[in-house]
Amino acid sequence: MAIQTHFNNFDKAIYLTGQSPGYKNAKEKDDSILNDLKTRFKEEGYPVVDTFLQGSFSVNTAINNLDGDYDIDRALVIDEGSAPEDPVKLKGVALEVLTKRSFKNPKVKKPCVTADYLSINLHIDYTIYTRDSSGNYKLAVGKLGSSVENKEWSPTDPKGLMDWINDTSNYGQSALNKRKQYKRLVRYMKRWRDVNFNEQSRKKLFSIGLTIMIKEQYQPDYFSDVEDDLVVLEKVVRKMLNAGYIQLAGSIDQPLYRVSVNLPKSPYRNVFQHKVGNQSWSGSDTNIGTLFRNKLTNLLRKLEEANNETDEIKQCEILNKVFGDDFKIPNSSGNKGTGSVAGVAAAYFPTAGASGTSQGA
Repeated sequence: MAIQTHFNNFDKAIYLTGQSPGYKNAKEKDDSILNDLKTRFKEEGYPVVDTFLQGSFSVNTAINNLDGDYDIDRALVIDEGSAPEDPVKLKGVALEVLTKRSFKNPKVKKPCVTADYLSINLHIDYTIYTRDSSGNYKLAVGKLGSSVENKEWSPTDPKGLMDWINDTSNYGQSALNKRKQYKRLVRYMKRWRDVNFNEQSRKKLFSIGLTIMIKEQYQPDYFSDVEDDLVVLEKVVRKMLNAGYIQLAGSIDQPLYRVSVNLPKSPYRNVFQHKVGNQSWSGSDTNIGTLFRNKLTNLLRKLEEANNETDEIKQCEILNKVFGDDFKIPNSSGNKGTGSVAGVAAAYFPTAGASGTSQGA
């Protein structure tokens, strides 16, 4: 059994789709809440003209979350001509709807309204946009009580970002298969993050940041078919380390790093831009930046080791330590782990919950 087969089984174990077991209940809640929001927006004079999923679900890079949470990122779009001057007004309306439902502590954040459901492990972010006659979007930015200068309808391109992620124009031969591989790599790296970073750190290593870095560094041969995932993943991780995303923020004697990744579409902001008090940095804080660099360097070493290993079981042992228990290790007695009946069942029916990401993929 080639190593690619083990990667395929690993992907089946972590890949979350709309047909995945356990997602049905979360989808029913999402539909019900969406109907309430549409009704209330219409009553307020701001009918919803479009709605769509964003983040990982929208581009098929969602994975089963180790914490058992379901995370849905939904856009609500109103016509620009009917929009209130104050973008936070509609967030207040959404907050009232969520407060009447079974949510705990719904909150208005700067880019969205967010809430956690009580009866199931469901987290939903609602992002509110206007759309003009030319199809241009603006995002409702601001919190309740924000001053005028801290709230706005900000130009953005959510669907353009999804199109960019899905684009295959530079892939050449077997383009659709290469896009599938790219998205597998994103899912692998998201699971790597979840396994190797604690909860606080992995929340700061945003999925959209990983998705953009991998997309920009995934450069398959235009005239060749798809290579094995292990070979390509090693190439991509090496390029990620050398592409300038990770920047020195301290001295050579005390090296600290920041992660910086720009959105490829409007508003072209740094995904990892962060602010503490009145100070703002173009990049992550140095704790997550330094941690990311160190762990990514170690990941590259392990991928090189696995690529240089000729024994299939030893390859899987290395990758199991990198990606966690969903990357199965076949045993030497002939039971091929995820290649066996039991292993295949485990791969198709994971016990973990589901995860998407806010403003991300």
